[in-house]
Amino acid sequence: MSLVAGSYERFIWGFKLKPAHNSDETLSLAPLFSYPSHLSQIKAVAVSGPVVASGGTDDTIHIYNLNDSSSLGSLHEHTGTITALSFYTPPHLNFPRNLISAAADGAVCIYDADSFVHLKTISAHKKDVNDLALHPSGKLALTVGRDECLAMLNLVRGRRSFCCRLGREASLVKFDLTGDKFTMAMEEKVSVHEAEDARLLLEFQNQKRILCVEPGENGLLYIGGEDRNITAWDTNSGKVAYCIEDAHKSRVKGIVVLTKHGSASNGDDPHLVATASSDGDIRVWDDRMATRGKPNPLAEANTKSRLTCLAGSSIKHVKC
Repeated sequence: MSLVAGSYERFIWGFKLKPAHNSDETLSLAPLFSYPSHLSQIKAVAVSGPVVASGGTDDTIHIYNLNDSSSLGSLHEHTGTITALSFYTPPHLNFPRNLISAAADGAVCIYDADSFVHLKTISAHKKDVNDLALHPSGKLALTVGRDECLAMLNLVRGRRSFCCRLGREASLVKFDLTGDKFTMAMEEKVSVHEAEDARLLLEFQNQKRILCVEPGENGLLYIGGEDRNITAWDTNSGKVAYCIEDAHKSRVKGIVVLTKHGSASNGDDPHLVATASSDGDIRVWDDRMATRGKPNPLAEANTKSRLTCLAGSSIKHVKC
């Protein structure tokens, strides 16, 4: 599994998670690269197979090849801070088909991930796009913005197909692994909705402001934020499944969940959760141990920088 993190100090960090060979060994995070890739703060990263994308407050997206830690160039279609990045990788492929980006200019851009040619720009919001959620089919996406709106984008036709006012600004939006539900985060509150008609299914309240969310198996939703905890909520019941308290010394800014059916699969342990914090630490946990008390990290690396985002992939690397 590869983990990539962005930082406030404009560095991008890459690590390889090495599995244990026997029960006496622990996992380790081996450094792959660290590079001052942007002119200013990195706000978003995405990984699919051997390809990495990062976006920053310099309005630029950089593309990298994980195989040899090299740069594949940069993209300059946005005129504002890059706020979200997502690759679409069909289930039968180990290389992404498209890259979708969102920015503070209110736009969403679609790229061909083979040659990274710009295909389409969609005007999604009147103000900043806060977050982007790509449906597992790759045909549509949801966005939330500073204009307090939720928008649905038709990625096949390259246009906005639906927009509604929320009455309150949402900072995060995510589909579950099946695409049947989606969640939105507004400060400390999370709402779970039916994907087909956006019907509200349930709401739950976190202790403090939520900064990152990531779906897991069996309807679990992993949440991190100002409370420094990793909380797994059951979106079917609206109850806490388990919580790793004080997982970091500072706020949690990114979560990557290994799942049996998601992008982080193919033989890796489906019970691993990786987190990144503004304290500079990246930690890997076994979520099964959380039900037995506070677990110790299986692996840990300190970047000595203020981390802002985290992404991961365990698809076998291939040549670009």
